[in-house]
Formats: sequence, structure tokens, C-alpha cells
Amino acid sequence: MNELGTIQSMSVDRKIDTGYVLKKDTTEALLHHNEADGELEVDQKVDVFLYQDKKGNLTASMKLPNIVMDQYGWGTVVNVLPHLGAFVDIGTTKEFLVSKDDLPLFEDVWPKEEDMLYVTLGKDRKGRLLAIPATEGVIAREIELAPDSLLNQTVSGRVYHTSREGTAIITDDNYRGFIHHSERKSEPRLGELVQGRIIEVKYDGTLNISLRPLKQHGMVEDSDMILEHLEEHDGMIPFSDKSDPEDIRGTFNISKAAFKRALGKLMKEGKIEQRDGNTYLK
Repeated sequence: MNELGTIQSMSVDRKIDTGYVLKKDTTEALLHHNEADGELEVDQKVDVFLYQDKKGNLTASMKLPNIVMDQYGWGTVVNVLPHLGAFVDIGTTKEFLVSKDDLPLFEDVWPKEEDMLYVTLGKDRKGRLLAIPATEGVIAREIELAPDSLLNQTVSGRVYHTSREGTAIITDDNYRGFIHHSERKSEPRLGELVQGRIIEVKYDGTLNISLRPLKQHGMVEDSDMILEHLEEHDGMIPFSDKSDPEDIRGTFNISKAAFKRALGKLMKEGKIEQRDGNTYLK
């Protein structure tokens, strides 16, 4: 059934109690009254989106989606079910599933309602329509090349891929951006809207982005986090400015340089002291 998931021009063949039977060549589809745009007449031609109902019948809607087979766009997440995946609204009455197999391994970075996913329509092994997230190859074909003038500017975009290594986004201006794990305090969700600062425009027209604040602002946030950690651990943490960088990142998710800056600020303010490789709250 090649027409599934596409927009077709069909003719009204006959009226029935529940709506209209549409026809194109040998293909017939049911257009329910609530999917029709007003009253229709026999032989009238209409543009419709074709999908299957729960019984597997070919069904039509005059509410046309912004995404069809082999055409990509943004779908809004409307429901997330752990055993299935995420359902997205693509602009028509039927919502389509992004399978859990196409979502991150860890559910804590799955999308939430109102997040947006860059998808197309495709079919599973049983021929049912699914929403399929874009691959890196598709993104490379779809995005624009970023100009050098964007360096140091603020940018926002949606996450289309995320992992321990980093986060990839499509910006509002349709550029590809990458956020290295060292440039984020936590891993954003798939489909989440994030805002950051462009720290490099690469030779291939893609962007490197940081979600971390500028040093002078980040120092305040980092020092507050360290104080909270001290208070939660009876005023002592087994870290100092000589601690291993990986241990610091594993606990505080910041670089050793940022940790040392924050410690220096707190010591200058007389709030902490270091002894024997440990840091103490005064």
C-alpha cells in the first residue's frame, strides 16, 4: 500500500452513514465525517492524508500533516509510555509512535510532553506507520552551513541526539550544533529546547556550543554548589585544588579549573579552608 503516510488527491465515490468513501484508481479510503472539511459531494476531489485505523483499514483525513513519508519535520511529544516509546503530533488527527528502540537507552533522557522530535514517517515490519527520528546523514543533508559571524553569540535549539560523549542539536536557524559533555552540567533530554553560547564555528559549517555560563558567572554557581555539597556532608569534602580532575568531574560535573576557581573564591571570602587534601566549611 504505497499511498500509506502520504497526501493524495482522491474523489468522493459515495456517501455512507459514517462519512465518505474516497477512491483513486483501485484504492479506496474511508473519510469519517469528523475528518472532513464540511459537506462533500460525489465526484468532488479532495486532498487527504492516508493512514490506517486501529483495525488496519485505510483511512483519510483532510487535516493535512506537516510530515509525511520521506519528508522530515518537527513533531510535538504528546505522550510517553515506557514500554512503547513517545507519541508525537505531526499536525493531523492521528498521533504517531516513536518506538522505544529509536529512543536513548536511559529513560531519564527520554523526551517529555511538549518536547519536539525531528522525524519522518516510515513503516515497521508489519507495514504500520511509525515516526522515525532523523539520522546524522539526514541532518547533514538538511541543515544550513553556519557563518563565522556567529562566534560567541547566544543560540537555542532542540536536541536530536544525546549521549555521554555529548549532545547534538538543530538550532532555531537550522544549523547543527554539538555540546561536548564538558560543556554541560547535566545531559539534556532528547527533544529538549536548550540555550547556549557558540564557542566555535567549525570548517564544515557546524557549531560547537557551551551550555556553561561565562567564567565570571559560572564561578558563582560552582561555588554555591560546593557550599551545598559541604553542608550536606557535615562540612567536609575529600577534595582540594590538588584532587584528580576525573574525580572532581565525577562528583561535581565541572572541570578542575572551574573547581579551583570556585574554591579560590570561597577561600577569599573566608568560607572554607583546606587541610590534608580535604576542604572544610569554616
